[in-house]
Amino acid sequence: MTPALILAGQVLLAILALAMALAAVRLGRGPSLPDRVVAFDVVAAAGVAMAALAAVLWQAPVLLDVAMVLAVIAFIGTVAVARYLEGKARR
Repeated sequence: MTPALILAGQVLLAILALAMALAAVRLGRGPSLPDRVVAFDVVAAAGVAMAALAAVLWQAPVLLDVAMVLAVIAFIGTVAVARYLEGKARR
């Protein structure tokens, strides 16, 4: 891997970390539950992207498994909250 690609990957990791931090702030401060769910999705998506990028940069394919498991867990969590909110809206 060329030094330029390594530098680009490190810059992308920093940008993803910043996005995750900003979404975590929204997750903590969010005025409503749907805002917090969207913030959680952003944090999870950034985590998946960071794990996949780290797998490429560090040539560690096991991190791709981590990314897939995180994506599935985040999806299941989002669906669970959506079903909860849907049931709450019917009442």
